[in-house]
Amino acid sequence: MGLIIPFLGVIAVSIGIAFLFGGERGAEAMGRAARRGIAGALISTGAAAALTGRLGLGIPLLAVGLWMLKPKFLDNKPWIANGQVLRGRFAGRALDSLDRAELVALYGQVAGRARDRALFEAYLDRRIPGWRENVEGDPAGRSRGAARSGAMTHEQAYEILGLSAGASEAEIRAAYRRLMKRVHPDQGGSTFLAAQINEAKERLLGGHR
Repeated sequence: MGLIIPFLGVIAVSIGIAFLFGGERGAEAMGRAARRGIAGALISTGAAAALTGRLGLGIPLLAVGLWMLKPKFLDNKPWIANGQVLRGRFAGRALDSLDRAELVALYGQVAGRARDRALFEAYLDRRIPGWRENVEGDPAGRSRGAARSGAMTHEQAYEILGLSAGASEAEIRAAYRRLMKRVHPDQGGSTFLAAQINEAKERLLGGHR
């Protein structure tokens, strides 16, 4: 019983720290923060037990805590299924309801997930033939009234970069670099997506000059 109270305290503190500094929002973020907090508490308590000679307790706690921190454990749910977005900012929406800026933003979110990326790219092949190059139009989107007309708006640029209105120049540049690593043509991405991200960055940085 000597470790129970400290263990619970470490869980509470760890969850709080994970949530405050995790940079995520919503119920899903709370779940991740809780898992990270519990993992941190298990590791801390396990280390304390091991250091005081209670290896039979400490080693299993350390093992479970480290296992919980694996990316696969923390992020093993699909983002896309049956034409629906299941996670992130567009959760609950059909892919067909997303406009061009939203599609680019979603691609940036799933680009690092092989299964979801494959599903999304197959969808884009059907909706925007030629999207892997720098396409100019989106007939499917226009038929639904979803396509962009004219220059990219600030709202669309923020959406593409995954930023809130009023983001600083540093935040814009950081988001740009993060997304370009995922969708750059040299990394197997798309010139179309890279061009959209470039345009979003230039649109928003214009207001900081």
